Amino acid sequence: MSIIPQPLTQFPWRIILLLLAIATFGTVVLYSAAGGSIFPWAVNQGVRFCVFAVMALTISRIPAQIFARFALPAYAIVLVALVLVELIGGVAGGSQRWINLGFMQLQPSEFMKPIIVLAVARFYAMLPVGEIRRWNAIWPALLLIGFPWALVLVQPDLGTATMIAAGGVTVMFLAGLPLRLFIGTGLTIAAIIPIAFSFLHDYQQKRVLIFLDPESDPLGAGYHISQSKIAIGSGGIWGKGFMKGTQSHLDYLPEGHTDFAFATMAEEWGLLGGCLLILGFMLLFRWGLRVAMRTQDKFFRMVAAGLTTTIFFYVAINLMMVMGLAPVVGIPLPFMSYGGSSMLTVMLCVGIIMSIDRANKRKARPGNWA
Repeated sequence: MSIIPQPLTQFPWRIILLLLAIATFGTVVLYSAAGGSIFPWAVNQGVRFCVFAVMALTISRIPAQIFARFALPAYAIVLVALVLVELIGGVAGGSQRWINLGFMQLQPSEFMKPIIVLAVARFYAMLPVGEIRRWNAIWPALLLIGFPWALVLVQPDLGTATMIAAGGVTVMFLAGLPLRLFIGTGLTIAAIIPIAFSFLHDYQQKRVLIFLDPESDPLGAGYHISQSKIAIGSGGIWGKGFMKGTQSHLDYLPEGHTDFAFATMAEEWGLLGGCLLILGFMLLFRWGLRVAMRTQDKFFRMVAAGLTTTIFFYVAINLMMVMGLAPVVGIPLPFMSYGGSSMLTVMLCVGIIMSIDRANKRKARPGNWA
Protein backbone atom coordinates (compact mmCIF):
# COMPACT_ATOMS: atom_id res chain seq x y z
CA MET A 1 0.00 0.00 0.00
CA SER A 2 1.39 3.39 -0.98
CA ILE A 3 2.30 5.81 1.81
CA ILE A 4 1.34 8.70 -0.50
CA PRO A 5 -2.33 9.73 -0.04
CA GLN A 6 -4.39 8.73 -3.05
CA PRO A 7 -5.66 12.27 -3.82
CA LEU A 8 -2.04 13.40 -4.23
CA THR A 9 -1.35 10.66 -6.75
CA GLN A 10 -4.20 11.98 -8.90
CA PHE A 11 -2.59 15.38 -9.47
CA PRO A 12 -1.02 15.87 -12.94
CA TRP A 13 2.50 16.08 -11.57
CA ARG A 14 4.15 16.02 -15.00
CA ILE A 15 2.49 19.30 -15.93
CA ILE A 16 3.25 20.79 -12.51
CA LEU A 17 6.92 19.85 -12.92
CA LEU A 18 6.94 21.28 -16.45
CA LEU A 19 5.49 24.57 -15.22
CA LEU A 20 7.93 24.54 -12.31
CA ALA A 21 10.83 24.14 -14.75
CA ILE A 22 9.65 27.08 -16.89
CA ALA A 23 8.98 29.26 -13.85
CA THR A 24 12.35 28.40 -12.31
CA PHE A 25 14.07 29.37 -15.55
CA GLY A 26 12.12 32.63 -15.53
CA THR A 27 13.15 33.30 -11.93
CA VAL A 28 16.81 32.72 -12.87
CA VAL A 29 16.46 35.21 -15.73
CA LEU A 30 14.92 37.79 -13.36
CA TYR A 31 17.76 37.15 -10.90
CA SER A 32 20.22 38.02 -13.63
CA ALA A 33 18.19 41.03 -14.80
CA ALA A 34 18.41 42.43 -11.25
CA GLY A 35 22.21 42.23 -11.39
CA GLY A 36 22.53 39.04 -9.38
CA SER A 37 19.97 39.76 -6.68
CA ILE A 38 16.82 37.93 -5.69
CA PHE A 39 15.28 41.31 -4.96
CA PRO A 40 13.04 42.84 -6.12
CA TRP A 41 11.87 40.52 -8.89
CA ALA A 42 13.07 36.93 -8.52
CA VAL A 43 11.83 36.25 -4.99
CA ASN A 44 8.43 37.80 -5.65
CA GLN A 45 8.06 35.82 -8.87
CA GLY A 46 8.93 32.58 -7.08
CA VAL A 47 6.44 33.22 -4.27
CA ARG A 48 3.70 34.09 -6.77
CA PHE A 49 4.27 30.88 -8.69
CA CYS A 50 3.99 28.80 -5.51
CA VAL A 51 0.76 30.53 -4.52
CA PHE A 52 -0.78 30.27 -7.99
CA ALA A 53 0.33 26.63 -8.36
CA VAL A 54 -1.58 25.79 -5.17
CA MET A 55 -4.54 27.73 -6.57
CA ALA A 56 -4.40 25.75 -9.84
CA LEU A 57 -4.25 22.44 -7.97
CA THR A 58 -7.22 23.53 -5.85
CA ILE A 59 -9.20 24.45 -8.96
CA SER A 60 -8.33 21.07 -10.46
CA ARG A 61 -10.27 19.39 -7.65
CA ILE A 62 -13.45 21.33 -8.44
CA PRO A 63 -15.96 19.18 -10.38
CA ALA A 64 -15.80 20.24 -14.02
CA GLN A 65 -19.58 20.64 -14.18
CA ILE A 66 -19.29 23.63 -11.84
CA PHE A 67 -17.52 25.61 -14.58
CA ALA A 68 -20.36 24.93 -16.99
CA ARG A 69 -22.99 25.92 -14.43
CA PHE A 70 -21.37 29.21 -13.45
CA ALA A 71 -19.79 30.25 -16.77
CA LEU A 72 -22.44 32.85 -17.65
CA PRO A 73 -22.93 34.19 -14.09
CA ALA A 74 -19.17 34.62 -13.76
CA TYR A 75 -19.12 36.44 -17.10
CA ALA A 76 -21.83 38.82 -15.86
CA ILE A 77 -19.93 39.54 -12.63
CA VAL A 78 -16.67 40.35 -14.42
CA LEU A 79 -18.54 42.45 -16.99
CA VAL A 80 -20.04 44.50 -14.17
CA ALA A 81 -16.54 44.86 -12.70
CA LEU A 82 -15.30 46.21 -16.05
CA VAL A 83 -18.09 48.79 -15.99
CA LEU A 84 -17.05 49.74 -12.44
CA VAL A 85 -13.51 50.25 -13.69
CA GLU A 86 -14.84 52.95 -16.01
CA LEU A 87 -16.81 54.55 -13.18
CA ILE A 88 -14.53 54.35 -10.16
CA GLY A 89 -11.33 52.69 -11.43
CA GLY A 90 -7.91 53.99 -10.54
CA VAL A 91 -5.73 55.63 -13.18
CA ALA A 92 -2.04 54.76 -13.55
CA GLY A 93 0.25 55.44 -16.48
CA GLY A 94 -2.57 57.01 -18.46
CA SER A 95 -4.71 53.86 -18.23
CA GLN A 96 -7.79 53.14 -16.12
CA ARG A 97 -7.67 49.39 -15.50
CA TRP A 98 -7.86 48.74 -11.77
CA ILE A 99 -10.35 48.76 -8.90
CA ASN A 100 -8.84 49.61 -5.52
CA LEU A 101 -10.07 47.07 -2.98
CA GLY A 102 -7.89 48.48 -0.21
CA PHE A 103 -5.73 45.40 0.27
CA MET A 104 -5.04 44.97 -3.47
CA GLN A 105 -5.52 46.46 -6.92
CA LEU A 106 -7.95 44.27 -8.89
CA GLN A 107 -7.69 44.18 -12.69
CA PRO A 108 -10.97 42.59 -13.89
CA SER A 109 -9.83 42.41 -17.52
CA GLU A 110 -7.38 39.64 -16.60
CA PHE A 111 -10.22 37.42 -15.36
CA MET A 112 -12.16 38.05 -18.56
CA LYS A 113 -9.52 36.25 -20.65
CA PRO A 114 -10.42 32.74 -19.39
CA ILE A 115 -14.05 33.60 -18.61
CA ILE A 116 -14.82 34.72 -22.17
CA VAL A 117 -13.80 31.22 -23.29
CA LEU A 118 -16.11 29.64 -20.72
CA ALA A 119 -19.03 31.94 -21.58
CA VAL A 120 -18.87 31.54 -25.35
CA ALA A 121 -18.36 27.78 -25.00
CA ARG A 122 -21.38 27.59 -22.71
CA PHE A 123 -23.50 29.41 -25.27
CA TYR A 124 -22.56 26.99 -28.05
CA ALA A 125 -22.96 23.98 -25.77
CA MET A 126 -26.58 25.03 -25.14
CA LEU A 127 -27.24 25.84 -28.81
CA PRO A 128 -29.11 23.10 -30.74
CA VAL A 129 -26.90 21.42 -33.34
CA GLY A 130 -29.17 22.45 -36.19
CA GLU A 131 -28.72 26.15 -35.34
CA ILE A 132 -24.94 26.24 -35.68
CA ARG A 133 -24.95 27.57 -39.26
CA ARG A 134 -27.63 30.19 -38.72
CA TRP A 135 -27.41 33.83 -37.74
CA ASN A 136 -28.69 32.97 -34.26
CA ALA A 137 -25.40 31.16 -33.69
CA ILE A 138 -23.36 34.26 -34.47
CA TRP A 139 -24.79 37.46 -33.03
CA PRO A 140 -25.14 36.35 -29.36
CA ALA A 141 -21.49 35.21 -29.34
CA LEU A 142 -20.40 38.49 -30.93
CA LEU A 143 -22.24 40.39 -28.20
CA LEU A 144 -20.61 38.25 -25.49
CA ILE A 145 -17.21 39.09 -26.95
CA GLY A 146 -17.96 42.66 -28.01
CA PHE A 147 -19.04 44.12 -24.67
CA PRO A 148 -15.88 43.27 -22.68
CA TRP A 149 -13.69 43.93 -25.72
CA ALA A 150 -15.05 47.47 -26.03
CA LEU A 151 -14.82 48.16 -22.28
CA VAL A 152 -11.18 47.04 -22.17
CA LEU A 153 -10.26 48.88 -25.35
CA VAL A 154 -11.35 52.23 -23.91
CA GLN A 155 -9.26 51.76 -20.74
CA PRO A 156 -7.13 51.79 -23.02
CA ASP A 157 -5.56 48.30 -23.13
CA LEU A 158 -5.17 47.11 -26.70
CA GLY A 159 -3.22 43.99 -25.75
CA THR A 160 -5.82 42.63 -23.32
CA ALA A 161 -8.67 43.57 -25.66
CA THR A 162 -6.94 41.61 -28.42
CA MET A 163 -6.57 38.59 -26.13
CA ILE A 164 -10.25 38.67 -25.16
CA ALA A 165 -11.35 38.87 -28.78
CA ALA A 166 -8.93 36.13 -29.84
CA GLY A 167 -10.13 33.76 -27.10
CA GLY A 168 -13.80 34.27 -27.92
CA VAL A 169 -13.34 33.99 -31.68
CA THR A 170 -11.29 30.82 -31.21
CA VAL A 171 -14.23 29.18 -29.42
CA MET A 172 -16.54 30.30 -32.25
CA PHE A 173 -14.22 28.50 -34.66
CA LEU A 174 -14.07 25.39 -32.46
CA ALA A 175 -17.87 25.37 -32.25
CA GLY A 176 -18.02 24.57 -35.96
CA LEU A 177 -19.10 27.83 -37.58
CA PRO A 178 -18.52 27.87 -41.35
CA LEU A 179 -14.91 28.58 -42.32
CA ARG A 180 -16.02 31.09 -44.94
CA LEU A 181 -17.36 33.26 -42.13
CA PHE A 182 -13.88 33.66 -40.64
CA ILE A 183 -12.23 34.18 -44.02
CA GLY A 184 -14.77 36.83 -44.96
CA THR A 185 -14.44 38.53 -41.59
CA GLY A 186 -10.65 38.52 -41.90
CA LEU A 187 -10.79 40.16 -45.32
CA THR A 188 -13.28 42.73 -44.04
CA ILE A 189 -11.08 43.60 -41.07
CA ALA A 190 -8.09 43.96 -43.39
CA ALA A 191 -10.11 46.38 -45.51
CA ILE A 192 -11.18 48.57 -42.59
CA ILE A 193 -7.80 48.64 -40.81
CA PRO A 194 -6.86 52.02 -42.39
CA ILE A 195 -10.13 53.49 -41.07
CA ALA A 196 -9.79 51.88 -37.63
CA PHE A 197 -6.22 53.19 -37.38
CA SER A 198 -7.49 56.76 -37.23
CA PHE A 199 -9.56 55.93 -34.11
CA LEU A 200 -6.60 54.56 -32.12
CA HIS A 201 -5.01 56.58 -29.36
CA ASP A 202 -1.84 58.47 -30.30
CA TYR A 203 0.43 56.06 -28.44
CA GLN A 204 -1.27 53.09 -30.12
CA GLN A 205 -0.83 54.66 -33.57
CA LYS A 206 2.82 55.26 -32.77
CA ARG A 207 3.25 51.60 -31.79
CA VAL A 208 1.85 50.46 -35.13
CA LEU A 209 3.99 52.89 -37.12
CA ILE A 210 7.11 51.94 -35.20
CA PHE A 211 6.31 48.26 -35.77
CA LEU A 212 6.26 48.91 -39.52
CA ASP A 213 9.53 50.88 -39.41
CA PRO A 214 11.31 50.75 -36.03
CA GLU A 215 14.47 52.26 -37.49
CA SER A 216 12.62 55.51 -38.25
CA ASP A 217 13.02 56.50 -34.60
CA PRO A 218 15.69 54.22 -33.09
CA LEU A 219 16.31 56.48 -30.10
CA GLY A 220 12.66 57.30 -29.48
CA ALA A 221 9.54 55.23 -30.01
CA GLY A 222 11.48 52.48 -31.84
CA TYR A 223 14.04 52.12 -29.07
CA HIS A 224 12.39 49.11 -27.39
CA ILE A 225 12.19 46.99 -30.53
CA SER A 226 15.65 47.99 -31.78
CA GLN A 227 17.36 47.12 -28.48
CA SER A 228 15.35 43.90 -28.20
CA LYS A 229 16.56 42.77 -31.62
CA ILE A 230 20.14 43.65 -30.69
CA ALA A 231 19.89 41.65 -27.45
CA ILE A 232 18.42 38.58 -29.15
CA GLY A 233 20.85 38.70 -32.06
CA SER A 234 23.93 39.24 -29.91
CA GLY A 235 23.18 36.09 -27.94
CA GLY A 236 24.00 33.91 -30.94
CA ILE A 237 23.56 30.17 -30.63
CA TRP A 238 24.97 29.56 -27.16
CA GLY A 239 24.46 32.98 -25.54
CA LYS A 240 26.91 35.27 -23.77
CA GLY A 241 26.60 33.35 -20.54
CA PHE A 242 24.67 33.71 -17.31
CA MET A 243 24.97 37.22 -15.82
CA LYS A 244 26.98 38.38 -18.84
CA GLY A 245 24.27 40.11 -20.85
CA THR A 246 25.22 43.69 -21.64
CA GLN A 247 21.95 45.01 -23.06
CA SER A 248 20.02 44.42 -19.84
CA HIS A 249 22.82 44.96 -17.31
CA LEU A 250 23.84 48.27 -18.88
CA ASP A 251 20.19 49.35 -19.11
CA TYR A 252 20.12 49.52 -22.90
CA LEU A 253 17.11 47.17 -22.97
CA PRO A 254 14.01 48.81 -21.43
CA GLU A 255 11.54 46.59 -19.58
CA GLY A 256 14.03 43.73 -19.65
CA HIS A 257 12.29 42.11 -16.68
CA THR A 258 8.71 42.46 -17.96
CA ASP A 259 7.58 42.63 -21.60
CA PHE A 260 11.09 42.02 -22.97
CA ALA A 261 12.18 39.28 -20.57
CA PHE A 262 12.64 36.92 -23.52
CA ALA A 263 15.25 39.27 -25.01
CA THR A 264 17.08 39.35 -21.67
CA MET A 265 17.05 35.55 -21.62
CA ALA A 266 18.08 35.15 -25.27
CA GLU A 267 21.13 37.39 -24.87
CA GLU A 268 22.52 35.24 -22.06
CA TRP A 269 21.22 31.80 -23.05
CA GLY A 270 21.21 32.20 -26.82
CA LEU A 271 19.23 30.29 -29.42
CA LEU A 272 19.59 27.12 -27.36
CA GLY A 273 17.86 28.65 -24.34
CA GLY A 274 15.14 30.15 -26.53
CA CYS A 275 14.44 26.82 -28.23
CA LEU A 276 14.30 24.95 -24.91
CA LEU A 277 11.86 27.52 -23.53
CA ILE A 278 9.65 27.28 -26.62
CA LEU A 279 9.81 23.48 -26.38
CA GLY A 280 8.56 23.69 -22.79
CA PHE A 281 5.59 25.80 -23.87
CA MET A 282 4.89 23.42 -26.77
CA LEU A 283 4.69 20.51 -24.33
CA LEU A 284 2.17 22.52 -22.32
CA PHE A 285 0.09 23.23 -25.45
CA ARG A 286 0.29 19.55 -26.45
CA TRP A 287 -1.07 18.51 -23.05
CA GLY A 288 -3.96 20.99 -23.23
CA LEU A 289 -4.97 19.91 -26.74
CA ARG A 290 -4.77 16.23 -25.79
CA VAL A 291 -7.12 16.91 -22.89
CA ALA A 292 -9.50 18.59 -25.34
CA MET A 293 -9.36 15.68 -27.79
CA ARG A 294 -9.98 13.08 -25.09
CA THR A 295 -13.18 14.63 -23.75
CA GLN A 296 -16.50 13.65 -25.27
CA ASP A 297 -18.42 16.63 -23.87
CA LYS A 298 -18.77 19.52 -26.32
CA PHE A 299 -18.49 22.24 -23.69
CA PHE A 300 -15.39 20.81 -22.04
CA ARG A 301 -13.76 20.16 -25.41
CA MET A 302 -14.20 23.79 -26.46
CA VAL A 303 -13.08 25.08 -23.06
CA ALA A 304 -9.90 22.98 -22.91
CA ALA A 305 -8.92 23.88 -26.47
CA GLY A 306 -9.92 27.53 -26.00
CA LEU A 307 -7.94 27.97 -22.76
CA THR A 308 -4.92 26.26 -24.30
CA THR A 309 -5.18 28.68 -27.22
CA THR A 310 -5.38 31.60 -24.78
CA ILE A 311 -2.03 30.56 -23.26
CA PHE A 312 -0.67 30.12 -26.80
CA PHE A 313 -1.67 33.69 -27.67
CA TYR A 314 0.27 34.95 -24.65
CA VAL A 315 3.42 33.21 -25.83
CA ALA A 316 3.05 33.84 -29.56
CA ILE A 317 2.19 37.53 -29.29
CA ASN A 318 5.01 38.24 -26.83
CA LEU A 319 7.61 36.41 -28.93
CA MET A 320 6.47 38.18 -32.09
CA MET A 321 6.50 41.48 -30.20
CA VAL A 322 10.08 41.21 -28.91
CA MET A 323 11.32 40.07 -32.34
CA GLY A 324 9.68 42.99 -34.13
CA LEU A 325 7.08 40.82 -35.86
CA ALA A 326 4.12 42.47 -34.07
CA PRO A 327 3.45 45.87 -32.49
CA VAL A 328 4.38 46.31 -28.83
CA VAL A 329 1.02 45.77 -27.13
CA GLY A 330 2.15 44.94 -23.61
CA ILE A 331 1.52 41.19 -23.59
CA PRO A 332 3.91 39.52 -21.09
CA LEU A 333 5.54 36.13 -21.50
CA PRO A 334 3.99 33.70 -18.97
CA PHE A 335 6.29 32.65 -16.09
CA MET A 336 9.15 34.72 -17.54
CA SER A 337 7.93 38.32 -17.42
CA TYR A 338 7.74 39.81 -13.94
CA GLY A 339 4.21 40.39 -12.72
CA GLY A 340 1.32 38.52 -11.22
CA SER A 341 -1.53 39.27 -13.62
CA SER A 342 -0.43 37.09 -16.53
CA MET A 343 0.66 34.27 -14.21
CA LEU A 344 -2.71 34.39 -12.45
CA THR A 345 -4.58 34.14 -15.76
CA VAL A 346 -2.44 31.31 -17.10
CA MET A 347 -2.70 29.30 -13.88
CA LEU A 348 -6.47 29.78 -13.88
CA CYS A 349 -6.50 28.32 -17.38
CA VAL A 350 -4.23 25.44 -16.33
CA GLY A 351 -6.34 24.70 -13.26
CA ILE A 352 -9.56 24.48 -15.29
CA ILE A 353 -7.90 22.23 -17.90
CA MET A 354 -6.65 20.01 -15.05
CA SER A 355 -10.20 19.74 -13.76
CA ILE A 356 -11.42 18.67 -17.20
CA ASP A 357 -8.56 16.18 -17.46
CA ARG A 358 -9.51 14.74 -14.06
CA ALA A 359 -13.14 14.40 -15.20
CA ASN A 360 -11.97 12.56 -18.32
CA LYS A 361 -9.94 10.11 -16.26
CA ARG A 362 -12.84 9.47 -13.89
CA LYS A 363 -15.09 8.62 -16.83
CA ALA A 364 -12.42 6.34 -18.26
CA ARG A 365 -12.15 4.56 -14.87
CA PRO A 366 -15.65 4.61 -13.31
CA GLY A 367 -14.42 2.83 -10.21
CA ASN A 368 -11.93 5.59 -9.37
CA TRP A 369 -13.66 8.42 -7.52
CA ALA A 370 -10.54 10.13 -6.17
